[in-house]
Amino acid sequence: MRLKIVLVYITCLCAVSSSCQALTKADYKRAVSFMYDNYNDKTVFNLNPSVNWFENGSGIYYHEFSTEGKTFRTVDFKDNKVRALFDHGKMANALSTLHEEVIEKNSIGIYGIEKEGDSSLKFESKGKTYSIDLDSYKIKSISKDSIAEENRLEQSSPDGKWIAFARDYNLYIKSTDAKEEYQLTSDGEKDNEYANQYGWFDKMEGENGKRTTNFFVSWSPDSKWLYTNQYDTRNAEKMYLLDWSKDHLFKPRLLSYYRGSPGDSTLVMLRPVIIDINSKKEVQLNLPTNTHINPVSISWSDREGEAYASYSERGYQKQFVKHIELSIKNISTFIEETSKTNIDNFTFRPLDSLNKVLFLSERSGWRQLYVYDLKSKTTTSLTKGDYYIHSIDYVNEAEGKIYFLASGKEKGVNPYHRMLYSVSLNDGQIQLLTTELIHHTVDFSEDGKYFIDNYSSINDPTKTVLRETKSGRILANLIEANIDVLKGSGWQSPETFEFIGKDGITTLYGALWKPTNFDPSEKYPIIDHSYTGPHTQVFPRSFSRAFQNQALAELGFIVMMVDGLGSSGRSKKFHDYSYKNMGNNLEDHILAIEHLGKTKPWMDADRVGIFGHSAGGYDAGHGILAFPDVYKVSVASSADHDFRMEKAWWPEMYMGWPVDSTYHDVSNVTLAGNLKGKLLLVHGALDDNVNPSATFKLAEALVRADKQFDLLILPSQRHGYTGDFRKYFIKKRWNYFVEHLLGAEPIWNFDWE
Repeated sequence: MRLKIVLVYITCLCAVSSSCQALTKADYKRAVSFMYDNYNDKTVFNLNPSVNWFENGSGIYYHEFSTEGKTFRTVDFKDNKVRALFDHGKMANALSTLHEEVIEKNSIGIYGIEKEGDSSLKFESKGKTYSIDLDSYKIKSISKDSIAEENRLEQSSPDGKWIAFARDYNLYIKSTDAKEEYQLTSDGEKDNEYANQYGWFDKMEGENGKRTTNFFVSWSPDSKWLYTNQYDTRNAEKMYLLDWSKDHLFKPRLLSYYRGSPGDSTLVMLRPVIIDINSKKEVQLNLPTNTHINPVSISWSDREGEAYASYSERGYQKQFVKHIELSIKNISTFIEETSKTNIDNFTFRPLDSLNKVLFLSERSGWRQLYVYDLKSKTTTSLTKGDYYIHSIDYVNEAEGKIYFLASGKEKGVNPYHRMLYSVSLNDGQIQLLTTELIHHTVDFSEDGKYFIDNYSSINDPTKTVLRETKSGRILANLIEANIDVLKGSGWQSPETFEFIGKDGITTLYGALWKPTNFDPSEKYPIIDHSYTGPHTQVFPRSFSRAFQNQALAELGFIVMMVDGLGSSGRSKKFHDYSYKNMGNNLEDHILAIEHLGKTKPWMDADRVGIFGHSAGGYDAGHGILAFPDVYKVSVASSADHDFRMEKAWWPEMYMGWPVDSTYHDVSNVTLAGNLKGKLLLVHGALDDNVNPSATFKLAEALVRADKQFDLLILPSQRHGYTGDFRKYFIKKRWNYFVEHLLGAEPIWNFDWE
């Protein structure tokens, strides 16, 4: 009787799952073939080409990849024709002779290429610099003996007369001939030092270890003024790591670094200092001493004796930009941004020749471009509309033209697809320069006459072109993504979908990856690849991201990515849904899963997993703890499980300051008792970005709650995992879902090639 019950149970499982068919090494091999490591090598080519500008302004060069290997291509601006940069066979022979080894013509490894006239190139190979005559293909070595190595603890003035340096915690200058020396500050002391810049990832060994010496000053263009900071670490608290990774040591090394947590008053403090080189004295300015997470940043104007100071108040609800006139010791505020939530990713750009300053602001409810006139002291909205400007990409001050990338401006176009526009400072006229209504990434030449445009969507392979800046006209078609190897394999680009968000109004966007052997008559588990960090969005807007989840999908899953309310790149109201509310960022993901379960009969909304890294790791932990009836299996890596234990700036930006009860409410640690499914926690022991302490604290809470879970610590790894450790983690993550979500027998020993 017991045997019959077991057989009935197994039959029921098979009726709702495709997992009764065991996975094979062939399945894992297929998954491996879609790993990023194989791009431009075996499977897909030229997904996101990088084009290089020659320093002499004569043209460009780039690499083209195929199954045959790598070739070098170039365009000369004289005729805008695409041709080979050199004869690959002759170059390979010349390099083979030079290095006394066989180098194939389609695997030439040179870099840092520059033109030297019409028939000569300078390049680097194996750490040395050479030139080659393209008529004779003779190579000459270029000596670097005449180039003096710069002392990183000194900084020469632009006019070459002075050298700034630090001694005994104070700032000095000396004449280039070392005949004159002046002490510029006198109150510097240990741990309250001038010009010894605090490095975000600088670590000290042992409890009283000495921090790294980092010299920082910034000379004005006319060499008359010098800017630095006084760095005060006297009351700064540290975070700690134990390094177990050294094979020759049998005790861990204690490492520490200055990093405040949200709400801490014990942070590194920075006092901005400007020195008048003529008087050798500090200019007394009414600028605040701020923490290292909201320091005063000073940038020089091209106009003599002028500078700009930019900083935010703690909590990121006020942002200031000030104009400094050093000769009259005057400082005035000309931009003051305020927000009831936060001011994220503030950007400004001076136009010194025009006495204007550009800045991006969400004061209208959408991120738009504004211009401040320093003479009339007035602010003008240069652009208006319900769309989002991402970046100021080039400015032609002589013509009064601003070039920017924006999304959501064109009707009927995916709001995550960015296009390039220009706007005139004179009449406000806006011109669309990239007329293909898909996603564009651009790179301008130094003189601004040309730009490289990679345009694509998740369904449209990348095309890379050279365009004229003034008109947007295509001058040369450079290269297209090549997926010929995949033809006939069953691969299809990810399926995009739309649904309505938790506000009942807003259209949200997502994408699905299916296995290449997809069978619509089967029912597949869903895996949510999540990253709801409010500073970004994850919708795969370009073709270069069309393969990012394909490997995992090959093992029998449908992998989902979605941007819910609270992520960036749309309206300010859209973004603010996550403010002090990041514990609810997954609600739109759950709506997406419900929507897909109803509309896609091949998706099993009862078998749902989730994974993510960093802020996505928080999502993965939070999903299975806050929504245990939805998410059944989770892999959370390098996660900030409790924002009170994170670096201060990120949570204070998105969860607010001072710290209040909302931090407790959204913590994964406080939800540990909710665990029902299978959870794998992963962290690098040397993670100096997201300290592993919160992962340990969550593990402790899970033990106290008597919950079963799995924990993997990678002793030598930092925030990202590299080499064999990365492969080990990926294998662990794949097999965790194979075993616990798919219900199949995982394979550990498969070939990574």
